[in-house]
Amino acid sequence: MTNRHITYDRLHNFRDLGGYRTSEGRTVAWGVLYRSDSLGKLRGADWEKFLGLGIRTVIDLRYPWEIEAKGRVPEAERFHYVNLSIEHRPYDQATIDPALDPWRYLADRFAEVTEDGADEIRQVLERIAEAPSPVVHHCTSGKDRTGLISALVLTLLDVPREDVLADFALTELATERLIADWRAANPGRELKWPGYGRAPSVVMELVLTDLEKRYGSVHGYLKDRVGLTDATTEHLRARLLTDGSN
Repeated sequence: MTNRHITYDRLHNFRDLGGYRTSEGRTVAWGVLYRSDSLGKLRGADWEKFLGLGIRTVIDLRYPWEIEAKGRVPEAERFHYVNLSIEHRPYDQATIDPALDPWRYLADRFAEVTEDGADEIRQVLERIAEAPSPVVHHCTSGKDRTGLISALVLTLLDVPREDVLADFALTELATERLIADWRAANPGRELKWPGYGRAPSVVMELVLTDLEKRYGSVHGYLKDRVGLTDATTEHLRARLLTDGSN
């Protein structure tokens, strides 16, 4: 199986969502949809490697103020670049009470995003479905907002739940570097919350279970709350699925 991680010097969580098998025996195509941490960090050799992927659509899931502070993908004008902030209630993970259940806390923040950001989530999925060339979606760490969109896409493609959860948890391989970045950017501050940079599968399991309790299924949530049309779902499946193997 091809390695889905693409190694960069400054990006810590850049991955290809291809290679997963669906319940119908089809395969998510390689080289069509990527997920990442902030592309504002791209420089030098990293930038050249990124350009080599042929990506033409960049979906930035961050708040506008995050983009203002940290920058967006270099030379954004050469891409179909769109900023769709799916999160509406900002919070600072570094300052969360360490006594709280970290995974339930994160799942509750995801629940807010699934409700507050329903319109933006629909637009993100429509952009992925309609893009004629490779797409990348990203936030700051490529963990929560990016993880949610990735889980929704894989679920729409009928990738088995265990693989959806495993994809979310792959961010754990980047946790140490994400924490190092936070410390470098926040000298003198103490990182009190033990869940910072973490993405255990139990978080996404809680998120998807919560959606099923509220809407009957993840597909029900996407249709009834997000307003995703059957046509968009079919376009997404046609765009991302192949009958080939890994």
